[in-house]
Formats: sequence, C-alpha cells, structure tokens
Amino acid sequence: MPRLVAVCAVHQLRPDAGSLGVTAIDKRALEGPARIGPYGVRSDVQASRKHHGGLDKAVYAYSVEDAEYWQAELDRDLHPGWFGENLRVDGLDVNAARIGEVWRIGDTVELEVTMPRTPCATFARWVGGRDARGWVKRFSDAGRLGAYLRVRRSGDVQAGDAIEVVRPLEGAPTVLEVYRR
Repeated sequence: MPRLVAVCAVHQLRPDAGSLGVTAIDKRALEGPARIGPYGVRSDVQASRKHHGGLDKAVYAYSVEDAEYWQAELDRDLHPGWFGENLRVDGLDVNAARIGEVWRIGDTVELEVTMPRTPCATFARWVGGRDARGWVKRFSDAGRLGAYLRVRRSGDVQAGDAIEVVRPLEGAPTVLEVYRR
C-alpha cells in the first residue's frame, strides 16, 4: 500500500535571482504530526502565490521513485523536500494520478489531484551548477513532474501514514497527459 514518507515545509527563505528576490523552494521534512488545512501544510509558505499555493495548489506531492531517478541522474542526495514538495510518497505513481481523483492520507486528510507541476527558472536556479542549464526541459522531458492537490478534508498526517486512492476517476486525464497537452 502506498505510504507517506515525509511531510515537508519551508526550511528557510533563500535569496533568488528571480523577480521576487527570494524563494521558498527549500523545504525539509517535519518531525511528528503535521496539520494540513485548506492552504496546505501548516508552517509552509510560498514566495510566489501567482505560481504556487492557493486552494488548487495547496499541496505538492512527489514520489520516492521519481526522486531516486533524479538522485542517480544528478549524482547527489535529494532529501524529502528538495523538489519543493510538501509530501514525499512511496508506492504511488503521482504522474499517472488522474485529475480529480481523491487520496486519503491517514485517518482524516483527503486531497484531490488538480494539476501537474510546471518546472520554472526558480527551480533551475535551485538545482544549480552545470545541472541548471537546460533543467526545465530535462525535467519536463523526463515526465517526472509530481502533482498539485487541493485539500478536501483537513487534518493531521505524518510519515508512515497509509495513502489510499478513495475516488479513482477512470478515463480522466493523468497528470502527465495534462502537462503534455
């Protein structure tokens, strides 16, 4: 059964060469239970609310399997939160998740898949070094994007919680199909 490996929130705001001058992509795993409400993980922030956060992008999920792929490609450790994700999940292909499907995490939290992540220049700068050149295209082409989710039911979650797809939507487009349109 799929499970939650880590719940992540911003570790610290970092200077960034983009138009805002700061980024909140540096997320790290939280200890113990974490509250998820309508706007995402309590204590998390987004520097650019134009492109991140809000009700339809309250939570960003990324899989262990995709992180391991990039860890091998980039030859470095990519801890939970490195992709800017709020949830690192195991045993669930988030890119094959269907738009509108609902996940239950633990006993109470319900999240609805809304859209794929769109990689950006801030993400490329975060990757840094020689890997930053062409990063947006490389990340896109690999199709290992992760998914944004809306919070349907608030509650507490923690690492180790089971994840269940409680409302699959056969025939709805997948996260990756939406991105490639």
